[in-house]
Amino acid sequence: MAFKLEHIEVTKKKVKTSSKKSILEKEITFFKGSFNNKIKEAFYSELSVLLHAGISLKESLTLIIEQQKKVNNKTILEDILNNIIKGESFSDAIKKQKDFSEYEYYSLKIGEETGTLIKVTDELGKFFNRKNEQKKIIMNAMSYPIIVFTTAFLSVLFMLKYVVPMFANIFKQNGVDLPWITKLIISFSNGLEKYFWLIILIVIALVIIKNLIKKKVLYKRITTSVILKMPFFGELLRKMYIAQFTQATALLTSAKIPILNSIQLTKKMIDYYPLQIALEDVEKSVLSGKSLSICLKTHSIFDNKMISLIKVAEESNRMEYVFDKLTTQYNDEIQNKSKMLSTILEPLIIIVLGVIVAVILIAMYLPMFKLSTVMG
Repeated sequence: MAFKLEHIEVTKKKVKTSSKKSILEKEITFFKGSFNNKIKEAFYSELSVLLHAGISLKESLTLIIEQQKKVNNKTILEDILNNIIKGESFSDAIKKQKDFSEYEYYSLKIGEETGTLIKVTDELGKFFNRKNEQKKIIMNAMSYPIIVFTTAFLSVLFMLKYVVPMFANIFKQNGVDLPWITKLIISFSNGLEKYFWLIILIVIALVIIKNLIKKKVLYKRITTSVILKMPFFGELLRKMYIAQFTQATALLTSAKIPILNSIQLTKKMIDYYPLQIALEDVEKSVLSGKSLSICLKTHSIFDNKMISLIKVAEESNRMEYVFDKLTTQYNDEIQNKSKMLSTILEPLIIIVLGVIVAVILIAMYLPMFKLSTVMG
């Protein structure tokens, strides 16, 4: 069946994302909803197996619903099934659920339009499997540094709020002439005590403002530009989105969708500003008759390895195979880089916080020598 791009309705749907969306994620997308990535992996994998066994979509969903133990998950799937029974397509029924993303909607829509729903559900199962593995690796890598940072931060906060003021009163009562570093630490401690709740309110206000403007183009441009320039994290984030791009393109090309339509759909599927801007330009260049590899070469977000392999794929007419291999390679690189997070962050956090604690201790103990002289 021929695929027509106009059959897919362009929609803007809010997707709940994880609170840990900093450097690493949006579209790497860790869902907050009850129907999380782990459940989605099982859902799409089981659905693919049932469809492959010749069971109809309605019967497959019914069997999956019977296996659900959580009421919320069961309710979501029952709602999807009821909409299908009413005559809606599977993708349209999915679109109505806030716990599903546009990536899933477009993928399933493509599967329905091209008769490759079994393959699409299998690919979505693999997609969420990779995301779950990435999340597990990142959490394992970040857990110890987060514990160290939190403990040290609370220790520094305690020293500034309680220990430093106690020393400051002793120095003041004995008229000790304070070194500049001690005066600086005491001033910081006084400021923290005086404006503590104001600082908390400012942080809360910044979080609210960030959530309000996160969809704005200017915000996306500035934040992504800053993050991409960060050592290690910028490259890790870029590879995560490139892996999503190659996986989406592999899915589309396997459905025999023309490369131009694949680019147009991928641009809608992945909400990452640098990639979307690059794909807009690539789309125009492909329309003018240029090859995909030449179009990608003008954008730094795509690395030379990808461009070289895509050039080979164009010459050998094996786009699906090459994009699938690129997806595997990028996911392997992401896993390796994620494992390096702990190795890099642990000593860095310990050194930085160790220096802060050392400065506070030195600032407090320097006047102690003068105080002992005065008392002596």
